[in-house]
Amino acid sequence: MVEPNEDNDYGNDTVSSFDELLPAEMANKAQAIGIKKAHLDFLSTFALAVLAGAFIALGSLLFTVSQTTGGVEIPWGISRIIGGLAFSLGLVLIIIGGAELFTGNNLIIMAWASRKLSTWRVVRNWGIVYLGNLCGAVATALVVFWGMHYTMADGGVGATALNIAQTKVNLGFGQAIILGILCNAMVCMAVWLTYSARTVLGRVAAIIFPITGFIAAGFEHCIANMYFIPYAILVKAGAADSFWQGIGTTAASYCDVTWGAFFVNNLIPVTIGNMIGGVFFVALVYWVIYLRNKGMNRL
Repeated sequence: MVEPNEDNDYGNDTVSSFDELLPAEMANKAQAIGIKKAHLDFLSTFALAVLAGAFIALGSLLFTVSQTTGGVEIPWGISRIIGGLAFSLGLVLIIIGGAELFTGNNLIIMAWASRKLSTWRVVRNWGIVYLGNLCGAVATALVVFWGMHYTMADGGVGATALNIAQTKVNLGFGQAIILGILCNAMVCMAVWLTYSARTVLGRVAAIIFPITGFIAAGFEHCIANMYFIPYAILVKAGAADSFWQGIGTTAASYCDVTWGAFFVNNLIPVTIGNMIGGVFFVALVYWVIYLRNKGMNRL
C-alpha cells in the first residue's frame, strides 16, 4: 500500500498510480489524515475552516439559485436533484482546494479509537473547525447580502432563501436530529470515498452522488445552515420595501426566522445529529471493520 503523502492533508500519493485504493487501505489513509489534521497549528486550522465555511456557503448560494424557478414548473424531484448537484460545489472546493470542514472531520475519531490521538486533540480540532466554519459561512452570507443578491429574478432568489430558512427553523427537535444523522452519514461517506481516488476527477465523482443524494432527500447539514438561515435573517431585516412589494409579502410572514430559532430549533439539534451520523454510522463502523485489531499507541 502507498502511504499518504506527509506534505498533503488530503493524502495525494507519493507514487503516481491510477489504481483506486481498496477499503482497508482507505481506512489507513483516513487515520493518517486524521492524525495530521489534529496536529495542525491553530492559525492554519482556523483559516482552513473559515475557507470551508465560505465554500459550503457558495454551494448553498448555488442551491438557492437552482431552486428559484421564476414561475416555470419543474417536477419537485428533478428540482431537488438539480439542487443537489449545485450544492456539491461546496465539498468539491473543500476537498480539491483544501479546507477543514467540521462534518467531514468527524472521521478523525478513527485515529482516536486506535489510541493514536488523545481526546483533547479531537475536541480541539472540532472546536476550532466548527467556529471557523461558522465565521466563514456567516461572513459569506453578509457579503452576499451586501451584494443584494436576493433581488435577482425580481426578488425570487430572496423569496427562495426566506422559504428555505422558514422550513428549517420549523423542524421538530427530534426530526432535525434524525435529518442531521442521515445527512452526515452521507457527507462522511463522500469524504471516505475520495480516499479511494487517485485523481481530481475521481475525487469529484466520489463527491457528487452522496452529496446530491442528501440534498435531494432534504437532510440537514449544520454548516450549510450557518449560511442559509443567517442569510435569510439578513434579508428579512434589511431588504427594502420594494423587495417585499415585488414578492408580494412582508417580513412579518417570516416571523419564525430569528437568531434564537436558528440556534435552538436548528443548529443545535442538527449539529448533534451530524456528529452521531459521522462518528457512529461511518467512522466507527469502518474502524471496527478495518482498524480495531491494529497496534495502538496514543500520541
